[in-house]
Amino acid sequence: MPVVAGRGLVYPERMKDSGENPTKDSAWSDSKDEQSATKVLQPNGGARVAETDLDYLSISRPVGQYSVKRKTVLPICLFFATCLSTFWVGVSLWNPNFFEPFYRAISSPGAQQGSLLEIRQMLLANWDTGLTYMLCVMLILLMHEMGHFIATLIYRVPASYPFFLPFPANPIGTLGAVIGMQGALADRKQIFDIGIAGPLAGLVAAVPIAYFGVSQLDLTAQPYGGFGFRLPVLLDWFAKVTEVPGYETGDVVWMSQLNPLFVAGWVGMLITGLNMMPIGQLDGGHITYTLFGKKAHWIAQATIVFAIAYMVYHNNFMLILMVVLLLLMGPNHPPTRDDKVAIGPFRYGLGLASLTIPLLCFPPQIFKITF
Repeated sequence: MPVVAGRGLVYPERMKDSGENPTKDSAWSDSKDEQSATKVLQPNGGARVAETDLDYLSISRPVGQYSVKRKTVLPICLFFATCLSTFWVGVSLWNPNFFEPFYRAISSPGAQQGSLLEIRQMLLANWDTGLTYMLCVMLILLMHEMGHFIATLIYRVPASYPFFLPFPANPIGTLGAVIGMQGALADRKQIFDIGIAGPLAGLVAAVPIAYFGVSQLDLTAQPYGGFGFRLPVLLDWFAKVTEVPGYETGDVVWMSQLNPLFVAGWVGMLITGLNMMPIGQLDGGHITYTLFGKKAHWIAQATIVFAIAYMVYHNNFMLILMVVLLLLMGPNHPPTRDDKVAIGPFRYGLGLASLTIPLLCFPPQIFKITF
């Protein structure tokens, strides 16, 4: 029987050698995973059954003796779709109404020619801005996800290719990216390394991009455009170090003042800070669970309560959908294959330090809108 491995399938060596193929709807999960073997006790659909209704099937733990069947077409399509969506929001200069020319062209045949001309003019005028923004954002996202993916390869934990998430209906053009993996096959130390590898790799790209983007800002000119980006703590420090003209702590960077490096770095900070929230299957949830064990469940629940209270107090519900999704997925992190594996003082210190990432990188109110 195959074991579900995120988006792929892990084949027992017996099945691999015999050439036997599992059925596409097979999806068995582990209820007990020993170092040497896994006993399959849960069938497709997730319903628990009595042990007497199932025969135990020992499957060798996939260390050097497994193959992973990963989807490739969908990740590739999503990657290029995200490239297109980020390119277009850059071309439109991150205008929240950037989709309006397309809407007019579709909904009003009489205005179609004028709308298409407007789109062509935007492309000719801002293609370099869109390309720069697209390359920088995709580099940050790709490094983040490849940090996770390479760590899963090192530890031979079955994982999917990254799934990039295009979202052309917002000013930044993406919702980030995700990777599916069979976390039940990883122990405490491996989960820590896989979880932290993504944010650290992403920051390697995001920090210099953000720094140079901030250094190019000039806030002395009269802003226009009713839509602004609030700065997280780290970008506020960058603005002070680079002595951005006209900047004071708490200022908003408005649409007319943006540049592609700044927005790309800002997006990288936003996504990294959000991912490092200590909740469930987010990267921060992996870290806190490996640091504190089941006490991390209390941290996750308290974080969600605080987030909801913060949104209500400030009457700002931009992240309400994210909170709802986290509640549906469950705020608590599942156990690893072996929670007793030591992570050592270096990883423990690194993990504690990484918990400051949301405080440094995540802008609490994100945008300011005055339309």
